[in-house]
Amino acid sequence: MTIVKSVLLFALAAAAEIGGAWLIWQAVREDRAWWWAGIGVVALGIYGFVAAFQPDANFGRVLAAYGGVFIAGSLVWGIILDGFRPDRWDLIGAAVCLAGVALIMFAPRHS
Repeated sequence: MTIVKSVLLFALAAAAEIGGAWLIWQAVREDRAWWWAGIGVVALGIYGFVAAFQPDANFGRVLAAYGGVFIAGSLVWGIILDGFRPDRWDLIGAAVCLAGVALIMFAPRHS
């Protein structure tokens, strides 16, 4: 159950952080209304709280692993919302990152 909780929290954190950054990007680069950036700032704040609920108590481990989730999630976000088409190197790189996430977060450890 801990792995499922962790994966769900990573997905929520990615949606909040990537979504927040995308909203700010839209306001600044795509001439959307200023309040898009405001909503983006709120979403980025939510990301910080969601990340804090990870079952692992080690900040460095959680944020390092989240980096891989962010990479893969950013590609997915771009595909869905911006029409981005990743090439095979993007996909291989994302897979390598997600493998790293699994190693960092879920490898057996003996204290």
